Amino acid sequence: MKKMLSLAAMFAVLSYASPASAELKISGDAAVRERGQFDNSATKDLKTQYRIRLKAAADLGSGYFFKSMIQNEGVAGGWQTVAANNSERNPLEVSNFYFGRMLEDCHYMLGRLPLNSINNPIFDITLYPVPTAFSSAGVYAVDIPVATWNYDRVFGFNYGTKVGNGDLNATLVVFDNNSTIENTPATGDGLFNDGYALHLTYKTTLGDVTIEPQAIVALTDVRGVTYQKVSPNSAGANISIPAGKSKIGLSGFYTICRDTKGQSNMVDTNVDYDGYLLRAKGESGPVTAWVDYNRTKDKSPAADVTYNNVFVWAQYNVKLHESAAGTLSLTPTLRYRASGKDVVGITGTEKNNQLRTELYATVTF
Repeated sequence: MKKMLSLAAMFAVLSYASPASAELKISGDAAVRERGQFDNSATKDLKTQYRIRLKAAADLGSGYFFKSMIQNEGVAGGWQTVAANNSERNPLEVSNFYFGRMLEDCHYMLGRLPLNSINNPIFDITLYPVPTAFSSAGVYAVDIPVATWNYDRVFGFNYGTKVGNGDLNATLVVFDNNSTIENTPATGDGLFNDGYALHLTYKTTLGDVTIEPQAIVALTDVRGVTYQKVSPNSAGANISIPAGKSKIGLSGFYTICRDTKGQSNMVDTNVDYDGYLLRAKGESGPVTAWVDYNRTKDKSPAADVTYNNVFVWAQYNVKLHESAAGTLSLTPTLRYRASGKDVVGITGTEKNNQLRTELYATVTF
């Protein structure tokens, strides 16, 4: 009788027990940024901005995992500016999410994948080879445009495996999913008329030096930022060289596009441009600095313009508190861009420079 009562009690408890679920880990960061902005047009502005990012990760067992990040995607880079009477809103949205499986010698992932584009400018030169507008509000291949305007993520499917002494990664990137171009009729049946590209990387080491050659190959026409219905292709490499307690980084990427069926402002035109972006970067303790140089020659009809951009980023990170639970830090930062535009047939260089001084107060948890 006691056994029967014990069994009945056990089943009663199990009937209320929740099914097994993965442990969900929550982390993130919150930051306040004071930005001073100065343009060569004598424009001056001081902005108080803030950003909150929440990150969730779940280990499903046997190598399966899920990760996501939530932030405000209604403003550039997720940085919300304080409005009059604090009337601004800061809606949080799913920015990136991806799931997959990690195995000993390979892995695969699917979803909105993080790019780490601040340290890898191949997407910057691919998506922003030509300034979208030559003004203080323009977007250039320098000054981390993909991290700012594309929120440092892209939808795709990634597969990686060990090859020789390095890791080979292939990512099928979906740049857009539109079978029609805005304000124009459909340009085909739409089945393969969306913007697909293949991103290939191979990361290996030669002694203490890490080398990562890369390429982005357009598989179909994409809706570019400046030109529509184009197929850009880019290639280059990142190199990391240790120097004692410091690290030196070198990057070089080249992009090219020759398209006879492109569009500019929804008007059919030939698209013909090529450009490159070079970067030298140094990291030593709390100091991080880099210099970018970008030059793009746009020989498309009615264009024939050469763009030159120099960009400097320098910051110093001061840890005010650090523990197993998180950190609190201050990071003064300097960002300077000098841009020039040379048009064939017009004497002189049109210049557009911008200086930004920033102070970040950041807490991670």
